[in-house]
Amino acid sequence: MTDRRSFIRNGSAGLLALFLPQTRADWDDSCKFKGPDTDRSERSWKQIRREFPLQKDPVFMNNGTMGPSPKPVIDAFHDAVMYTNVSAKYGGGEKEAVSALSTLLHCDEEELALTHNVTEGINTAVWGIPLKAGDEVILTDQEHVGNGLPWVYRAKKDRLQIKAISLGKTAEETLDLLKAAVGPKTKVIAVPHIPCTNGQVLPIKDICTFAREKGIYSLIDGAHGTGMMQLNLHDMGCDVYASCCHKWLLAPKGTGYVYVRKEFQETLETLYVGGHTGLKWSVHKDHPFVADEFTHGAHKYYYGTQSRALYMGIEAAVKYHLSIGPERIEARIRELNQYLYSGLQDFGDRIEFMTPEEAISRCGVVSFRFPGKDNAELKKALGKSGFIVRYVPESDLNCMRVSTHIYNSEDEIDTLLSTLKRLAS
Repeated sequence: MTDRRSFIRNGSAGLLALFLPQTRADWDDSCKFKGPDTDRSERSWKQIRREFPLQKDPVFMNNGTMGPSPKPVIDAFHDAVMYTNVSAKYGGGEKEAVSALSTLLHCDEEELALTHNVTEGINTAVWGIPLKAGDEVILTDQEHVGNGLPWVYRAKKDRLQIKAISLGKTAEETLDLLKAAVGPKTKVIAVPHIPCTNGQVLPIKDICTFAREKGIYSLIDGAHGTGMMQLNLHDMGCDVYASCCHKWLLAPKGTGYVYVRKEFQETLETLYVGGHTGLKWSVHKDHPFVADEFTHGAHKYYYGTQSRALYMGIEAAVKYHLSIGPERIEARIRELNQYLYSGLQDFGDRIEFMTPEEAISRCGVVSFRFPGKDNAELKKALGKSGFIVRYVPESDLNCMRVSTHIYNSEDEIDTLLSTLKRLAS
């Protein structure tokens, strides 16, 4: 083990000394901790790991694709499924889910619409925003299909212009590149908070501030923000933030939300409607009438039959997150990320990083490749050696992506590094 990694493990962040083990808390029916640990539990990371249905082999290091849910979330989801089928009552739980999310995200309940994934939220914004032929939308060259393709389709349909920028090696450089790309026809900046490709944390608050000053709409693909980092959407200042709950928040799969800033809701048109989106409506053969008065707040952006189990799972996931502490979770994610990054740096010029070295431009993801090697085959070899990571063909990166969460450990990272040394030699 190198001196650098020993320093990170034993004292650079000074974090582990704060996380003293306690007896594992039991959960009550509402997924709150019983006893004195209700508001904040100082469970050790090893204790927390036992709350996930993960096996020692293979080692899961692909949280950027899907986050496994801990037992309290699985139990809440299961109980809600049973309730629905036993009682023959569907629906419910959305108020609890929205309330929990608004607390976590520091926004108003009326600014959140529940979705099934990030792409659904992005499409709500892409098609509802008022644009005309010739208007320009700025994207990055690191887009996920869920943000890139909706804009490509909208551009084709309405003859919009799309401009893609590259990302810098630092937050400041990235901001400068974006500012330089803005022109008189720019109406929308639609960029990822953290791209799925290289895991780079963009300076989103600075970007949104700049957009507001220029009278440009800011629409953020927040797939990797929720649960990885502490979020304050009001402070961020974006018009729209679309995210999912099934990655870093560790909620049931098929859950997400779209935040629409209160003042922006009059601008963002509602194109799809159904049960609960309209306050008044009627269709009558003698007096046909359909009202255009919508439900107050962002609820007008989601509608129809919904899953109680998914919503109860979101609430349980937020409570689980809060029980550990968002600041503690982010600190642990960053600690593991730095430990991994430093270990990979020991490969020297044999390795190439897609993820910037700058600390503020990293959090839970490291993307890298071995020049001269078939990295797709290396990823397959890692899988056969007991590691689940992601290969990244997007943006022609042809690299591997490792994303670690609170259930991972330094020991797992050590084993990954030694395996990579053997496979990439």
